[in-house]
Amino acid sequence: MKKIALHWQIVFGMVGGVLFALLMTKFSWGKPLITDWVKPFGTIFINSLKLIAVPLILASLIKGVSDLKDISKLSRMGGRTIIIYILTTVMAVSIGLLYVNIIKPGNSISDKTRMELVENYSGNTAKYKAQAAKQRESGPLQALVDIVPSNIFSAASNNKNMLQVIFFAIFFGVGLILIKEEHSRPVKEFFDGFNEVILKLIDIIMMAAPAGVFALLAALVVESPSLDLFKALGWYAFTVLAGLSTMVAIYNLLVWLFTKKRPSFFMKGISPAQLLAFSTSSSAATLPVTMERVTEHLGVDEEVSSFVLPIGATINMDGTSLYQAVAAVFIAQAFGMDLSLGAQLGIIVTATLASIGSAAVPGAGMVMLIIVLAQAGIPEAGLALIFAVDRPLDMCRTTVNVTGDATVSMLVAKSIGKLGEPKVKNWDDNLEK
Repeated sequence: MKKIALHWQIVFGMVGGVLFALLMTKFSWGKPLITDWVKPFGTIFINSLKLIAVPLILASLIKGVSDLKDISKLSRMGGRTIIIYILTTVMAVSIGLLYVNIIKPGNSISDKTRMELVENYSGNTAKYKAQAAKQRESGPLQALVDIVPSNIFSAASNNKNMLQVIFFAIFFGVGLILIKEEHSRPVKEFFDGFNEVILKLIDIIMMAAPAGVFALLAALVVESPSLDLFKALGWYAFTVLAGLSTMVAIYNLLVWLFTKKRPSFFMKGISPAQLLAFSTSSSAATLPVTMERVTEHLGVDEEVSSFVLPIGATINMDGTSLYQAVAAVFIAQAFGMDLSLGAQLGIIVTATLASIGSAAVPGAGMVMLIIVLAQAGIPEAGLALIFAVDRPLDMCRTTVNVTGDATVSMLVAKSIGKLGEPKVKNWDDNLEK
């Protein structure tokens, strides 16, 4: 009997988790059962992926940079990567603003619903406002200062410091390029072997993916707010999803135009990473799988994927920036505000910069949204309006973030002649190696 492909196993796990949770909500003991005995397995699954995120970035980036053998290659690849990432982010914000101004979802929010949401989520709003206030009080160059770690071991101990880890890995790789080959060879061989071990650990962890996403989705369902709140925010969710779907279509168009690869080839190759991103709401946790899929199944050379994808997981948040644009205007509409063209152009700039600094973990976009709201003069208390549907949309926008990372890696690889044929045709073939 033919083994079921991993991405289908993940789909079955997601559907099973939702159905199981809906069944358990019919019983008084159902929610505690899922919270105490099912959700922990989802947490373990996410933690296992986060566990290898920093080692993967260190090993793959150091290997990728040192393999370039020439500083000019690094600057050429790095420049193209950053430019394409910024362009796709600006495009995502613009699409979000276009949709929210056409659909106008905020006009459907009644005063009763708005007050109910603000009351229910005022505690969370205060928490995010406090975090964002600290960031606003920082100097204009604080983001640049934060990139350079004072202690690499301290930076590597927290996944939110991914930019610092990336800085060290690139710095270390450049150092390997500049010293004599006989001195760098042993270090490079160590990181080559280290990288292979991490990739094999990814294969092992992914065997548990169906069970992990089952637990994650089951916990999400039983912890969701009432159905009435979801109905009230339906148009807002529809607007975000419409924008995110448009971005996925644009990614497929870019891949087809510049690499001549069919959309079906691209989507099939990246689908397991998309499903995992949807389940975990974390680009960082999904990064190991994204790298494996892009390298093995989309034909991107490891030299490119090991450089482009870790950077993308930190600074390329197209889905997050689109959501921030829609959410900001939606909140303004709910409060009866009419944003000027200048204010909306400011949102484009702020959301782009905020998405670059957003940590690749669940909920990080909420903190950055506060900054976007403040820049546009929108009441920050309105953040409570979107808490009810934020987690499901966070899952969707993370999927778009990961898809954008894969798209840019293919475009960069094509531009420097590093895009070839995929090494394997099916994920499960790779597991059997």
